[in-house]
Amino acid sequence: MRIDPNQQRVFEAFARRNGRPLSPWQKIVGSVAAIGLFGLALVFSVVVFAVVLTVGAAVWGWFWWKTRNLRKQMREAQANQPGRPQDGLVIEGEVIREVNEPDDRRP
Repeated sequence: MRIDPNQQRVFEAFARRNGRPLSPWQKIVGSVAAIGLFGLALVFSVVVFAVVLTVGAAVWGWFWWKTRNLRKQMREAQANQPGRPQDGLVIEGEVIREVNEPDDRRP
């Protein structure tokens, strides 16, 4: 496979010269820079989370406020249905009926 000279120049631009290991000073500066970048990312994410939470709460509050009349109408319509108890009491249960019929099948 043929290597493109332009690509080779790009890779060489990012390569370390002479392949020497990093000095302790370079390691310290790199670590401090990484910690600072991590701190900035953390602060940014907290701000974004707070903004999203605030906007979400505002949208939910607006939606709740706009639908309050509809919820009231639905409660009134449910309470005014015929055959339903007015106090909202619903009794659920199961009925078992035992029928004693004469056994006429015997000859």
